[in-house]
Formats: sequence, C-alpha cells, structure tokens
Amino acid sequence: MSRICPLFSGSTGNCTYIGTKNGSILVDAGASLKGITESLSGVGAEIDEIKAVAVTHCHDDHIKGLRAVLRKTKAKLICSEKTAEILAEKNVLLPETETLINERKISLYDTEISAFTTSHDVEGSRGYSFLLPDGKKFSVCTDTGVITDEISGAIVGSDLILLESNHDIDMLKKGPYPPFLKVRIMSDKGHISNAVCAEEIKKLYKNGTMRFILGHLSLNNNTPLLARSTSESALMDFSAKNGKDYILTVAKPKGNGVTVI
Repeated sequence: MSRICPLFSGSTGNCTYIGTKNGSILVDAGASLKGITESLSGVGAEIDEIKAVAVTHCHDDHIKGLRAVLRKTKAKLICSEKTAEILAEKNVLLPETETLINERKISLYDTEISAFTTSHDVEGSRGYSFLLPDGKKFSVCTDTGVITDEISGAIVGSDLILLESNHDIDMLKKGPYPPFLKVRIMSDKGHISNAVCAEEIKKLYKNGTMRFILGHLSLNNNTPLLARSTSESALMDFSAKNGKDYILTVAKPKGNGVTVI
C-alpha cells in the first residue's frame, strides 16, 4: 500500500511525498529543507527515507529547497534534460548527485515513472505518472496552461491524481494583478483555471478515476471552496456526489493531508 501526501501546494511552494515499501520519492522540493523535514514528520515519514526527487520544472516554488534536500538525502534526481541543464546553470546540482534523465519512462524502486510534457513558460516542464509497486497509478499535473492530448493520455486511468486548479477566471480578471501577469496566467503557457480542471476531471471520472486532489491554487485568485465546488458541479453531470461516488479534496498551501491508495 502506498501513501501520497501533498506537503506544500501553491505559488509559495510545492512538494508531494510518495511513500512505498521499496523507496520514497518527492515530487518537487519547493520549500526549505527544514519545512520539508517538518512536514514529512507530520505524516509519519523521515527525510532520510527519500530516495529520489522528481522535479517538474525550474521555477523557484518547485526547487527552492532542492539543493539542500539532495545534499541531506543523497537522493537521485529525476527530471528532463532541459531541466537538468537549467539546474546546473543555477548551481542547484551537486557533483555527487545521480541525475536520471526522464523524457518518457524509467523504473526505480519497483515504481514505473512516466513523464509527459506540460505547457508552461519554462523549457523542460514535465508532469509525472507513477505506477506504484502495488499496481496503483498516481499522477501529478500542475503548471500547465492547457490540457493537451498528450497530458490526457498520460493521466487517464489514474487511481489518484493531483491536478492543478489554479484560478477562478472572474477573480483573476477583476483582481489586483497587473495586465501582463493576468495575460501570462491565462495563456497556453500559464496555469489552468477551475473550469478547465473540472472538465478534465469529468473525463477522468468517466474513465474510472475516483480520487482527486486539487492543487496549486492561487492565493489571490481562487479559494478552496470555489475550486472544489466547480469540480463537484461538473461531476453532477453524472449525478455523482463527493464522498459517495468519488473523493475530491483540496491540497493546502502547507498541509499534512495523507491519501492511501
């Protein structure tokens, strides 16, 4: 049995713990080593058990604590070739770090890790699907301006997915952000809205996914209630109700939510 724990989620930091009997993995390390260590302790895990870190892309809210985590744990790094180049330029990589370039699929600790391209404003951006030792599939898809056919194909059949539900479009349009930033967020290289997320969740549910975590919510242009209610309303097209027909939760900016799959 595997444990999935969103430790940090949002524009201030992102880090998700995947705990299996054969080796634990972090997806991103966008918080301080101290913060990640404390959050792991809160879910009954230890920093020293981390065997690998899969990095989605090189924005600071995803790699803030990466160098310190790699130094502390001696974990392997999983990322795209372009992300590895950027991390080297940023002096994040350590000489002793073993980097596994994953453009499509690798196997590690009896977990099959498949990478897919996300549409974001940094080169080498990826999402991941993990086929875990117990046969369950967990996917992480955030920081993408659109849901492409590649993404839909990669995440279909997930037993659990952490999917971006970044902003409410009306809140963003009426909010305090400068025009250029609003355009960036709503672009094909930005972040998906609650509405786009909800439509993808409908497709996933139709194909058998029953557990959802909404992630990477904007602190200024969204609320957990809006994100959750948008997806719940979409699933009412199937007369499906949260807690009965599926389980949908919202990842906190810093939280110790534990999901067992």
